[in-house]
Amino acid sequence: MLKQRVITALVLLAVLLPALLNTNVQYFMGLSLLMISAGAWEWGRLNGRSHVESVVGAVLFFLLSVMLVDGGWDRRVPSALWLVSGAAWVLLGVGMLRVGVAGWGRLPSHLRWLAGLGFLAVAWLALIQAHRIGVNFLLSVLVLVWAADVLAYFAGRAWGGRVFRFKLAPSISPGKTWEGALGGFVGVLLMAALWLLWDRYHPALESSLHTRLWERGWWLALPAWAFLTAMSVVGDLVESLIKRSAGVKDSSGLLPGHGGVLDRVDALLPTLPLAMMLYSWLEWQA
Repeated sequence: MLKQRVITALVLLAVLLPALLNTNVQYFMGLSLLMISAGAWEWGRLNGRSHVESVVGAVLFFLLSVMLVDGGWDRRVPSALWLVSGAAWVLLGVGMLRVGVAGWGRLPSHLRWLAGLGFLAVAWLALIQAHRIGVNFLLSVLVLVWAADVLAYFAGRAWGGRVFRFKLAPSISPGKTWEGALGGFVGVLLMAALWLLWDRYHPALESSLHTRLWERGWWLALPAWAFLTAMSVVGDLVESLIKRSAGVKDSSGLLPGHGGVLDRVDALLPTLPLAMMLYSWLEWQA
């Protein structure tokens, strides 16, 4: 399993990194759209759609996304979209975690399917917008989520259950603990501090999200980092809940050793639009 994970990770890096760093944004845009369209196919399967319906849904998702790009949405998205999607993620996350697996299954399957495709589209637009701002900016958001995930894992393994006697969401993801969540936030703080230093000594690069927040004051940066960390956990828990409802361990087997595309991007789905919401607010305040 470990060998598969490493090989898959290296292949993904070999494919994604050149597209990410290429000055022609079309490469990254096209590659990321193919991947998120695969996630759209997985989403259909997780919500009771047949194989044919899932494929048709993914194809339509791809075509509609291309139409959005043709309409200029890859360059400029109404700021209200980030606010609405961010608020929807907060409400949806809280609501789903309260109703649990059984409550999710009671919702109409077509509604779940279409709503999920909408969230995927917004996350992809946020990814593209962040990339257009600059690679340094985009990476600062991506690494925030990865740092929270990695440090949460190690903190949970080391201290899980030793400080708090109750789990984070035992009915959805029994392995997640409050100690892990707090460890993830510490990881984000360490990563943000390193990124602030990086930006300081590389002034030619566009500012990261962390520098933009810190320049407005620690009183804004700390709650913003905590909020983004919490929402990355919500994204992870929401996907775990949906997989439990579908009775599967992984969203698919597209990425050997890693599961499916949704298994890799679940924490990014709420975090990317919320990062763009913060960016839009900072730009408006400037």
